[in-house]
Amino acid sequence: MTATSIKKNLIAQIEKLPYDLQLRVLDFAKALIPKGVEGKSLLKFEGAIHTDDLQLMLKAIEENCEKVDTGEW
Repeated sequence: MTATSIKKNLIAQIEKLPYDLQLRVLDFAKALIPKGVEGKSLLKFEGAIHTDDLQLMLKAIEENCEKVDTGEW
């Protein structure tokens, strides 16, 4: 089956559905599409943050984000 025949078949099947089910199919199709960007497109930002700043960020995360406040709730 070719991509074109799949599209035609899919459209033919969707057209048989009531409107509310067509919307559900559309939502499902959208959910199948990967979100975000590929990692390689982020490589242009490599080195944008100075190493010293990264160390400060890491230290802040380790000191403050790994604590559990049992009385919070």
